[in-house]
Amino acid sequence: MKSREILIGVVCLSVGLGGGFFAANSLNRGDMLSTAASGTTTEASGNTATVAVGGTQKDVSATLDSAEGEPQNFAAQMKAGDMYAQIGRFEKAVEYYKRGVLINPSNFQANVVLANALFDSQKFEEAESYYAKALGINPNDANARTDLGATFVERADPDYDRAIDEFKKVRQQSPGHLPSLYYLGIATLRKGDRNGAEKILAELQAAGQNSELVGKLRQNLEAQAVTQ
Repeated sequence: MKSREILIGVVCLSVGLGGGFFAANSLNRGDMLSTAASGTTTEASGNTATVAVGGTQKDVSATLDSAEGEPQNFAAQMKAGDMYAQIGRFEKAVEYYKRGVLINPSNFQANVVLANALFDSQKFEEAESYYAKALGINPNDANARTDLGATFVERADPDYDRAIDEFKKVRQQSPGHLPSLYYLGIATLRKGDRNGAEKILAELQAAGQNSELVGKLRQNLEAQAVTQ
């Protein structure tokens, strides 16, 4: 009971201070929560609306009660997952999101947020499977495909060629998508092609001069130069 009270307090504080915080480690998700939690539907455009998750103790407690008392309630499971994701408890978010996906396996957004939570738990191989499943539902989502590629970059045994293939697919579909270009630069650099990564940095800078990703990619290039 005490741990639940602590959780409720932390979630309430998080919502009150930060609004829709989710997946701080993601480059392309922003303030992304499961729209399924509100019972709404969205087109898979890569621009996902943030869903407000209750900000009072009563609201948070009611959400958890609903998720546990109604195991077949899809929206309740997803909303509980969102609450845990808000405070960085991704292992618990995964638990509830998996329940939601079992109820509604063909829901694109449910598969994406589950993959996101797995990604942020550094379970990259498992995240891959849910990104792939989501892309089977909507193969044109630039964010999901970029995150799929990122799982191959970030895992303990990277597959940079597979990652680069995924990022190039995004570039073909959505040339203005900056996160895919950034990660293409990272994968190219880690593969050992510094000249190629520098060219991508120039392209990224031309496409989004004010993007924080320009600085991040430059820092990676500088860091590698120091270690060599």
